[in-house]
Amino acid sequence: MDIVIRAAALFLFVWLVTRAVGRRELSTLEPVDLILLVVIGDLIQQGVTQNDFSVTGAMLAVGTIAAMTVLFSYLAFRFHRMQPILEGDPVILVEHGEPLSRNLRRNRITLEELASQARLTAQIAHIKDVEWAVLETSGQISFIPKQ
Repeated sequence: MDIVIRAAALFLFVWLVTRAVGRRELSTLEPVDLILLVVIGDLIQQGVTQNDFSVTGAMLAVGTIAAMTVLFSYLAFRFHRMQPILEGDPVILVEHGEPLSRNLRRNRITLEELASQARLTAQIAHIKDVEWAVLETSGQISFIPKQ
């Protein structure tokens, strides 16, 4: 039972950390980020299982984390008021060709990064040609060009 409690506690901690880090950073995985994720995974494993190297202990830990993931997903689906807390809301970054600097700052996105994403993903040359740009809950940026 101790493994289940530790797994649930660390799941909640990792969930809070990923919410605090923000969507943008999680959507752009750099080599350093990959190394950090591996290290975090190892540290979590050590914290959850401690000296328990049994198959049963590993199954309990993985099962608890999987159950918590399904529970959070179900809560967001079932109770729509919890969805912004659990998954976040989309954020408008550009409105009618004008960047919203407050939203860009809050999500730590530079105008150069936004322009680069517009060119790469939507083949839009200038931000002024964007009707709407939205930072989705997945961390991707959606661009709707002006007509």
